[in-house]
Amino acid sequence: MNATLLDSNTFPAFEVYTARDLERIPQLERLPRQVRFDMQVVSTVLPFRVNRYVVEHLIDWDAVPDDPIYQLTFPQRGMLADEHYETIATLLERGAEKAQLEEAVKRIRQALNPHPAGQIELNIPRDDSGEPIWGLQHKYPETVLFFPAQGQTCHSYCTFCFRWAQFVGDKTLRIATSQARQLTEYLRRHPEVTDVLFTGGDPMVMKTTHLAAYLEPLLEPEFAHIRSIRIGTKALTFWPFRFLDPDEGDALMRLFERVLAAGKHLAIMAHLNHWRELEPEATQRAIARLRGIGATLRGQAPLIRHINDDPDVWAKLWQKEVELGIVPYYMFVERDTGAKQHFAVPLVRCWTIYRDAASRVSGLARTVRGPSMSASPGKAEILGVSTVAGERVFVLRFLQARDPQWTYRPFFARYDENATWLDELEPAFGEREWFWSAAYRSMTERPAPAVEPVN
Repeated sequence: MNATLLDSNTFPAFEVYTARDLERIPQLERLPRQVRFDMQVVSTVLPFRVNRYVVEHLIDWDAVPDDPIYQLTFPQRGMLADEHYETIATLLERGAEKAQLEEAVKRIRQALNPHPAGQIELNIPRDDSGEPIWGLQHKYPETVLFFPAQGQTCHSYCTFCFRWAQFVGDKTLRIATSQARQLTEYLRRHPEVTDVLFTGGDPMVMKTTHLAAYLEPLLEPEFAHIRSIRIGTKALTFWPFRFLDPDEGDALMRLFERVLAAGKHLAIMAHLNHWRELEPEATQRAIARLRGIGATLRGQAPLIRHINDDPDVWAKLWQKEVELGIVPYYMFVERDTGAKQHFAVPLVRCWTIYRDAASRVSGLARTVRGPSMSASPGKAEILGVSTVAGERVFVLRFLQARDPQWTYRPFFARYDENATWLDELEPAFGEREWFWSAAYRSMTERPAPAVEPVN
């Protein structure tokens, strides 16, 4: 890390590269022409955005293409199925009309399951007249997710992101709102909600004044039932200066101090995919500053092929998190959307990696829950593989569920060494369906709302 990056008077200017700027990134010149063309093809379908700080200070270009941060941020050929890749490559090579290219891209995106796990069909709440409330999701009784419109981008995009559809510029795929009243009105009607998660995108791309407009109403006495405010962010590693800047960073700390003074639990849900991200001094200073005001930091990430599918990586990540004061929280399974075929790891290997990594750390780092699939019925955790009554099975449970009565109740799936997601598993012991199947079917009967433009 260049020491000048930590001088408050010389923080680097934020400069971003998108798909239009691939030829402007000097580090890419060392890569073969075909690799650069592959990037162009993939970024025509899936979103690409990286900032100069990540390019210059997080990626080891001497280790490319195996460098995990490079894999985390730059498009890879395998992210598109062969037929999708060939379709777009052919159109680009022959200089197809813009409308023809856009139509092909739209068809491919729809085939990539842009809103997995019932995000549109089941998670969008409705008002008293039955109209969908855009910009909110309410899957579990105690927690509401809020998507502020100004936060529906990131300092850099992750190649595996399950919310890729938020970033492709298609309003019919985007969940967001700029109306704080939609959140406050909904929370008034739902006193069972204790937690609000600000998500995106990344809320930390917003100016502090915009974030305050959403947070400060929740500090009023009428929202005493909101006990925890969570903010999901990648900024600690992709742009740590958001927390260190003497203007915006200081204003953010004062805002967070007001949240804490109001008696709320403030949790920074840090997306941390690899221990390398935690090495820069700027990131460590940002973490220390948040801890210094009393915020709680929790680390979470999916297990992703090409990036962190190694127990040594996870053990080192969790240990580093503990050292820095971050609570290891979740190991997720890569969701069934976007470039899953490139990043997914079989469930049995996910569990083996989790078990092996946990065996290498102390109890302070074994707070991680997982491997967990954020599937439509709930967060399904793989407890292990066992043999019961002569049958080899996966043992699972819901850490959270659409029906709280399903939570922590063990259930069993037939062993499948190739399965990568819950819906690829079958009930064990000859059962025709899961214990929760009938109730879940009844939840899916209402028609899904059509996505409306952000208001």
